[in-house]
Amino acid sequence: MKRRTFTIATAATLAAPMLRAQQLPAGPIRIIVGFSPGGGTDILARTIGLKLQDMWKTTVIVENKAGASGTIAADYVAKAAPDGNTLLMAHINSQAITPALQKVNYDPAKDFQPIVLVGVTPNLLICNEQQPAKTVKDIVELCRANPGKVSFGSAGTGSAQHLALEMFMLAAKVKAIHVPYKGSGPMLTDLIGGQIQYSFDTMTAATPHVKSGKAIAIAQTRLQRVKAYPNVPTMAESGFPGFEATTWYGLAGPAKMPVALAKRMNEDVNKVMQMPDVIEKLEASGAQDGGGSMEKFGEFMAAEQVKWAKIIKDGGVKGEA
Repeated sequence: MKRRTFTIATAATLAAPMLRAQQLPAGPIRIIVGFSPGGGTDILARTIGLKLQDMWKTTVIVENKAGASGTIAADYVAKAAPDGNTLLMAHINSQAITPALQKVNYDPAKDFQPIVLVGVTPNLLICNEQQPAKTVKDIVELCRANPGKVSFGSAGTGSAQHLALEMFMLAAKVKAIHVPYKGSGPMLTDLIGGQIQYSFDTMTAATPHVKSGKAIAIAQTRLQRVKAYPNVPTMAESGFPGFEATTWYGLAGPAKMPVALAKRMNEDVNKVMQMPDVIEKLEASGAQDGGGSMEKFGEFMAAEQVKWAKIIKDGGVKGEA
């Protein structure tokens, strides 16, 4: 009897990890990033991917398919086999903004299986040292006194930074000049050099220049101050209640990916995001409020799609020709 009990117990013990392992794809898992290496999206994808590789005991590769505001990567994943081998580092541009600006070859609401929200990051309203207006109130007054003459740079037409400017102009009832660049790098160079005056730039890109003193952080665009910038007021605190214009990241798969597999990945990413060194990296980039259920991320993306479609319509924003 003891032998039979031992055999069954042993079999059950061996079967449990096998059953768990069968929930994961057999081959290497790729996380597709729609932007160049070294940017905020890429850094977070590699941080999460490295931990998942250790946890899953399989190869996790971050693959960059940059271009078209992340829509090339999103289209690629939307059309990939739904076996869990190909995942998307979902981004506000590809999942909420660009599809409302121009035609894309996928449906952001129907062609993806949400897995988990990785983090929401504020933009920073910044200027160079030479600008006399260094508060939100003073910038509004400057724009009203010089309609269509105050310049705001962004990482490109239709970027999250551009849409933050559009939201600001609608809320403040002012007009300014939008100066689009091909990325935050060249925009920040011109801002520091005085060729442009202001920008709503991502916290990840702006922070090194703020820390060096070459750029001034005026306000942040989340409803609450993030831990990385406890002394910089929010736009809501600066006279614009409800003003929130963020950049966010998450993990998603193709639409027909098995729900059980997505749930397993959700649980594991949630565990990764509780690791102290991962928390440190997320907080350093201003990324907060990540984790939670698949349903939470799906609802969040749906709300973002509605929100930015309205901003784009109300502001008359046009995509690149």
